[in-house]
Amino acid sequence: MIVCHCAAVNDDAVRRAYDDGARTVSQVCRSTGAGQDCGSCIFTVKRVVCQHGALAPTSPVEVEGAAS
Repeated sequence: MIVCHCAAVNDDAVRRAYDDGARTVSQVCRSTGAGQDCGSCIFTVKRVVCQHGALAPTSPVEVEGAAS
């Protein structure tokens, strides 16, 4: 599923960024390029991060302010 149309970032890229150590929405956005233009994808990125983070038992999910 495409999460960010501006940067053509999909949900797999968001999950990979999380798995690679990006634990906040801001970190995921910086890592993937999502949320850097119009910002309308931030809530979707947050949802994917929270859902994926909930599946990772050793890492709590942190959510910072907006990425841009």
